Amino acid sequence: MTFPRMLRLRQKFDAPRIDDPAGEVERQLASLDLGGTIKAGETVAITVGSRGIANIAEIIKATCDHFRGLGGVPVIIPSMGSHGGGTAEGQREIIESYGITEEFTGAEIRSSMETVIIDTTPQGIPVHFDKNAFECDHVVVCGRVKPHTGFVGDIESGLHKMMLIGLGKHAGAKIYHRAILDYSFLEIITAVADVVLEKCKVICGLALVENAYDETGLIEAVAPGDFLEREKELLATSKEWMPRLPFEKIDLLVVDEIGKNISGSGMDTNVVGRKFRDHAATDRDSVSCKRIFVRGLTPETHGNACGLGMAEFTNQRTVDSVNLVATRINAVTGGHPTAAALPVALPNDREAVETALQTVGLVEMDRSRVVQISNTLHVGEVLVSEAFAEELASRDDLEVMTEPQEMEFDEYGNLYPVHGQAEPALLASAEV
Repeated sequence: MTFPRMLRLRQKFDAPRIDDPAGEVERQLASLDLGGTIKAGETVAITVGSRGIANIAEIIKATCDHFRGLGGVPVIIPSMGSHGGGTAEGQREIIESYGITEEFTGAEIRSSMETVIIDTTPQGIPVHFDKNAFECDHVVVCGRVKPHTGFVGDIESGLHKMMLIGLGKHAGAKIYHRAILDYSFLEIITAVADVVLEKCKVICGLALVENAYDETGLIEAVAPGDFLEREKELLATSKEWMPRLPFEKIDLLVVDEIGKNISGSGMDTNVVGRKFRDHAATDRDSVSCKRIFVRGLTPETHGNACGLGMAEFTNQRTVDSVNLVATRINAVTGGHPTAAALPVALPNDREAVETALQTVGLVEMDRSRVVQISNTLHVGEVLVSEAFAEELASRDDLEVMTEPQEMEFDEYGNLYPVHGQAEPALLASAEV
């Protein structure tokens, strides 16, 4: 088979960046002047989610340092719904894999799936809240603000979702995702947030927005009364800054890795264009990929392959690495069972690419519009096929870094990733 030749592109994004995240955390929190609120020895619960947020360990440590400096006792609360297999141990393991350890932060990690029901919303929905956080004297909601992978509205992912899903743990996530079938996401998220802000001693939020290169672009401390309006504004900023694929029409998108640290949906549906339908773009999506081939899972996802079901093709080594239990729990809790489905699995990448390109239409294989990315967080540098050459000539936001070259497969038929050589783990699995 004649595969398309590929060239390397660098995308140019407008990308504000904070070079001193710890210093900015201190400046932002200090601006709220919480010294009169925190009494000596009082506990301050600080939320940590499951996403792979840039500089997250440094940001959480700086948050702990700030409240310790006010005389408080910081306590870290893993806040991630059903991730980590829906277990306290699994959720602790996830945040520690990001470098958020007791040794680094100087704060105790209290991980539990136990919740308390603090009230009921006007819709009759019980509001679950992490028991350890509820027993603390104060709560700080820390979260990244970005477009949600499944919902559209003035509020999507951010401080509100952390209060809803993160601190609601597995029990809360289950009931809220069920409620979404009867009420709008905004109705539920604001109703639950109103209860949490009234009854759970939230003293502030720490909102994070990243640029298109997966770097910290903005850190802002937000007073509880400003959560709703400020998060709306920060979501608009996040949408302006978010990464995107270099072209709108793609025959085959090759994704080196997906995982919960990359996106709640494994790969960000806002980037790959499958926010509203698993296997086809709609007129509401900004990009259309006829086929998607997922090559692997990130180590940080711990076998949770939620989102793999959105791809049409994968390889056998990816299927073999899936933790079926963790994936099932997460997909069912999120009300998206098809996210845990398994695509067509081929023995190696060469066969997967060849098979996928036979299903994209009448275009000759070597003229197919192929894009290969590391993951949906990192699209600053990508590989694209020669078929895009004509469009490249009119794009000043794209820098061509190499001449067209043959697709690179190793001796086992596995593609080289966008960055670096074939991973030893892939070679070992191919040998087996």
